[in-house]
Amino acid sequence: MNEPLTLRQHAEEEASDLPALLARAENLAGTVLLGEHGRRRAGLGDDFWQYRPMAAGDSYRAIDWRRSARGDAQYVRDREWQIAQSVLMWVDRAASMRFNSTDKLPTKADRARLVALATTILLIRGGERVGLTGWALPPRGGRPQILRLAHAFASDEAEDYAAPEARGMLPHARAMFISDFLGDIAPIEAALTKAADRGVRGVLLQVLDPSEEAFPFEGRTIFQSVGGGVAHETLKAGDLRSRYLDRLAERKERLTALARLTGWHYECHHTDGPAQSALLWVWRAMDGAHG
Repeated sequence: MNEPLTLRQHAEEEASDLPALLARAENLAGTVLLGEHGRRRAGLGDDFWQYRPMAAGDSYRAIDWRRSARGDAQYVRDREWQIAQSVLMWVDRAASMRFNSTDKLPTKADRARLVALATTILLIRGGERVGLTGWALPPRGGRPQILRLAHAFASDEAEDYAAPEARGMLPHARAMFISDFLGDIAPIEAALTKAADRGVRGVLLQVLDPSEEAFPFEGRTIFQSVGGGVAHETLKAGDLRSRYLDRLAERKERLTALARLTGWHYECHHTDGPAQSALLWVWRAMDGAHG
């Protein structure tokens, strides 16, 4: 009988957090300059971008004779590419993302949501369309879409680990996956392979708590997943350190190799680092992810 009340209370708590998340994301997005973004490139459009020397394959109709008359070379007048591109987001909302080793650090989910929303704000301000992978929220522009995505990012899922949603991948779009990527790697491989087959390029941002890198545990320890689905007790936690670190290093190597194979970019970000560094990496990597 209490389940509807609990769900309503949870929804109200999420809604109350949205204004603060939006304000933080707006502030974070303000630290990045749009003028340096790689969308300023030659293509179809009306706005002048740059003059450049004529090259093989250029049409004589593209020559700017007034500029060429100033010297011996022939110059082409490039116009700026103005076709809005679709960017698809997947932000892990599983229970494992709600972990933080100390109250002084944000949860992995909080950092992932903040970076994803700041990236969304920058993309939409730059004229791109942003949506979710799958079909629940197709790519659109405008302030209302930022609010829709903020709501989507802020919701939680019950399972311990989540698999990337790879349906609805628009051909030649760009994509961004944010997760701790600590669950089964097979769905991650399947999602990136499917994306690559459709000409989708993007970024993988792995978000980890610093304790997940250091494994600072000794003696009797009970390890339990945030969702409560997995538990393990040991009397000698320190004996597990080397095996755990080897497994983590192997996971990072597989993610790096997978990104390289599919034309994506991979980075690991720790929650004790500044969110700005993660956003700057994402922003620059997205420039390199044009299909």
